[in-house]
Amino acid sequence: MWYLAKLIRGMSIDQALAQLEFNDKKGAQIIKEVLLEAQDMAVREHNVEFRSNLYVAESTSGRGQCLKRLRYHGRGRFGIMEKVYCHYFVKLVEGPPPPPEARKTTFDHAKEYIQQLRSRTIIHTL
Repeated sequence: MWYLAKLIRGMSIDQALAQLEFNDKKGAQIIKEVLLEAQDMAVREHNVEFRSNLYVAESTSGRGQCLKRLRYHGRGRFGIMEKVYCHYFVKLVEGPPPPPEARKTTFDHAKEYIQQLRSRTIIHTL
């Protein structure tokens, strides 16, 4: 579920629905229903003028309840199976989506690391 949540983060609502339409994962259908419901709620309750003028500002998933179930094996034995649930949160914002941020290069990471090393304070020294 987190993979799909990360996939649609920052997309426009129409683009996110199109991506989820052609994804084979089980959670894609669930997230698609949640997005459609949130889109209807935005138009109905929050006075959004155009339904397609929304973008996914936040999209996260979290751990839910874990229920233990029995799984029966041969010879009268059994195993314990966990039924895992999760929570999904989405926040839609009116307007065009922001441009995607450029990924940090190796040089940027090294520069940041050196800056961190130079700015540290070493205690119990002269």
